[in-house]
Amino acid sequence: MENIIKHFDKYLSLDDTEKEALTSRLTRRTIKRKQYILQEGDICKHFTYVVAGCFKMYGVDNSGTEHNLVFTAEDDWIADIGSLHKERPSKLCIEAIEPSTILQISKGDLWYLYINYPKFDRNFRVIIEDKYIELQDRLLQTFSTTASQRYEHFLEQYPNLSNRLPNRQIASYLGITPEFLSKIRNERSVKNPTLKLH
Repeated sequence: MENIIKHFDKYLSLDDTEKEALTSRLTRRTIKRKQYILQEGDICKHFTYVVAGCFKMYGVDNSGTEHNLVFTAEDDWIADIGSLHKERPSKLCIEAIEPSTILQISKGDLWYLYINYPKFDRNFRVIIEDKYIELQDRLLQTFSTTASQRYEHFLEQYPNLSNRLPNRQIASYLGITPEFLSKIRNERSVKNPTLKLH
């Protein structure tokens, strides 16, 4: 639980009573690689904090192609917020890319914290606002930047994931084929041989 307590120190630090209120409402889970914590058609019932490991949130189109929206690794949160708040079936999946350890809090317990400990309302509002800004930036990039520029931004946003994710996962996130991603990486390494071939 130390990880998540330190996580909140980046926002508004918790006092001992708030720490106890939080930790008593968290469920710790160990997740296998390729195991889902949310599947399309299910209602998202938890906010999930990643202690260790990595997840992807994605949708599948009518042709069966995956489209990765978000990657989440250590010290970050993941949820289908629309499904969680509206209690409607999700159009997305959240799947472990690596064996992972997570902490989950249910919507009901989260609302309890909001009402009884206002600091959580503020902290989670900032966390959700940050996620919203990330998605806005990503959507704008899709319309206004090249694949190479999107890849550079991916490396900035996820500096510790480029060597942990398979090419096809990164390519799906960028909206390109794995072959085109390989071409971008090769061109990047030719331009600057001192760079690692991410």
